[in-house]
Amino acid sequence: LILDEPTAGLSPLLVDHLFEQVRGVNATGVAVLLVEQNAKKALALAHRAYVLAAGENRLEGTGAELLADPEVARLYLGG
Repeated sequence: LILDEPTAGLSPLLVDHLFEQVRGVNATGVAVLLVEQNAKKALALAHRAYVLAAGENRLEGTGAELLADPEVARLYLGG
């Protein structure tokens, strides 16, 4: 399943619902390729993640690794 910015323009409630649905689809064994600006939610869901900047791969790892990375937090997650 390929999803390109599926949360664009959605309310926060619908964003949460969409991510629950994507997690459910993935749990059935379907591979998911997700391109998403909502980095915190996408990384929380991701088994494998890539952070792009200016069209180039800057960082990669598991979603959990990138969420815990101070550089990712500072540069991409507003922290």
